Amino acid sequence: MRLNRKHSAGFGLVEIMVAMLIGMFGVLVMMQVLSVSEEQKRTTTSGNDSMNEGVMALYALQSDVRMSGYDIADVKVLGCNLQLRAGVTLNGLAPVIVNSANITGNDANTDTLLVFYGNGNGTPQGDLVFNAGNNLQTPSMFVTNDWVIDAPGTRPTPCNLTLERVSNVAGSVVNLVSGAAMTKSDTLFNIGQSYRAVGYAVRNGNLTMCDFTNAATDCTVAGNWSSIANNIVSLRAQYGRDTAAAGAMDGIVDLYDQTTPSVGNTACAWSRISALRLAIVSRSVQFEKTDVTTAAPPWDGGVANNPAGSTASPINLTGDANWKKYRYKVFQTIVPIRNVSWMGVVPSC
Repeated sequence: MRLNRKHSAGFGLVEIMVAMLIGMFGVLVMMQVLSVSEEQKRTTTSGNDSMNEGVMALYALQSDVRMSGYDIADVKVLGCNLQLRAGVTLNGLAPVIVNSANITGNDANTDTLLVFYGNGNGTPQGDLVFNAGNNLQTPSMFVTNDWVIDAPGTRPTPCNLTLERVSNVAGSVVNLVSGAAMTKSDTLFNIGQSYRAVGYAVRNGNLTMCDFTNAATDCTVAGNWSSIANNIVSLRAQYGRDTAAAGAMDGIVDLYDQTTPSVGNTACAWSRISALRLAIVSRSVQFEKTDVTTAAPPWDGGVANNPAGSTASPINLTGDANWKKYRYKVFQTIVPIRNVSWMGVVPSC
């Protein structure tokens, strides 16, 4: 009886210490599993966030590029310098310009876009001034406060144009706020009540934009650029160009490059650009302890001769010394500049 009571008296110190050791080991394992699980959760969540940001950024760019060139798709105005207002001149009027001189301050190794289009009621070819005194063939195309561009019958060299505004329409006469008199054979382009001239650039790891149409906004000031998508670390863009021989333009994109036609040229080079190939690179917000990216992500425009004759514009992320410790997602597409495509083949080009 005494022996049985002794054996059933409870745990000894050794048993308790062993149990504590097993429990501590179990807690340690559980904490390690929880830590790894939370790390994977953060990586997954941040990856989803970066994907959402990339999709929104690409959608914003696609929407504007598809509309670009509306109301200005004509060789009379393409490539001309356009003064929007005192102190603000677009260096080359075009549907979309890659790395425009009007945009500065973007992150290193990234491209910029300057997109232009109108919302007028007129035809893309504008309306002809048929007589002195601002008499137009189709004055019903214009209403008070429409923004317009008066293009001379003979394209000037250099081609410098000024944005005007309609003050009133009386019969066949369209008067301008500036009081300028148009000349017979001029063409008046109606770009609507609220045309769009917007710049896109990657700044401080975000996709930003600035509205050049806003007289109260100075787009040369970094603080006036507003963010539209976070954690966008690279924007790359290339023109889709028809390289057929002069006079044999066929409207088919032959190659992609970043060669912007010279300012004030004859517009044939602009009429040959009917697509834009672009890539957006989004970055996960999760900073990893080890290198998880060993090379910059590829895209179609990152290698030369794709297709033949195309130049390379690879993605470069080395502006950030810790770029390898993040994960990236590339969103790329080819956007048709449909308003240029609808111009068809320009015989003189």
